[in-house]
Amino acid sequence: MIDFTNLPVRNKTYAGANGSKISVLYNNELYMLKFPAVPGINKNMSYANGCVSEYLGCHIFESIGIPVQKTLLGTYTKNGKEKIVVACKDFTVGGLVLQDFASLKNTIIDSAHNGYGTELSDIIKTLEEQTAIDPKKLSDWFWDMFIVDALIGNWDRHNGNWGFLYDSVTDEISLAPVYDCGSCLFPQADDEIMQSVLSDPNELEVRVFERPLSGIKLNGQKIQYFKFISSLENKDCNKALKRILPKIDIDKINTIIDETPFISDLQKKFYKTMIRERKERILDFSYQKLRKQERAKEQAK
Repeated sequence: MIDFTNLPVRNKTYAGANGSKISVLYNNELYMLKFPAVPGINKNMSYANGCVSEYLGCHIFESIGIPVQKTLLGTYTKNGKEKIVVACKDFTVGGLVLQDFASLKNTIIDSAHNGYGTELSDIIKTLEEQTAIDPKKLSDWFWDMFIVDALIGNWDRHNGNWGFLYDSVTDEISLAPVYDCGSCLFPQADDEIMQSVLSDPNELEVRVFERPLSGIKLNGQKIQYFKFISSLENKDCNKALKRILPKIDIDKINTIIDETPFISDLQKKFYKTMIRERKERILDFSYQKLRKQERAKEQAK
């Protein structure tokens, strides 16, 4: 358990919503320290669990083998009040500049929407037509993130919170590690909601099949993860499902949750249940449907 209270503070600042942020030095390395946000939906909570969600989401990505921002959980005390905070290692050191996908999308001069428009067809157009990174590599990255976000229930993966590292000296660009996972795993669920979900199958189903929705839109409507993935209509999404699903180790994820500091046994049970149910009922179901479809085509040939 790390106390970040008295660490040296740097002048670097960070944009974005969902809580205050400061720059600190920890073990002589630069970290962004994120503080818990005041819940916008659940007024019964003093602070949302976004810091825990950030930590768990990033570690789950890491367990699957996807490069991700390093995160640490700890405490920060101000005015006598101790809060749980998450430290996110700054990966822009050495002169690298973080450029979000929205800025790349803006380079597509005949795009129908601006950089922050999240209509899927417009995003796919950018993936295919941009020239900064190999289009297939970028498309695979996008859909791999989409599948993991479906697993962890991320409702806020938009064009401004994933992107690239730009080297202004060499003019080279590379994929940035996954970051900003604070909107996964129902950060505004308090003990009452968690207990209700664990004890009521109907409440559980709502949070598997209906909520949360993806931040990406299809025909103007936010995508429902189960409906979209299980439709098998997008071939790149199907390929990502086949790549990612075998790498999801539930035992490893359960260990991550069990070893997470500060959270209660109820929280641990809730997180493990949601991950297991979303894997089985969204990803496993869709994969089995896809394999059945593929076998039928092979037999037809």
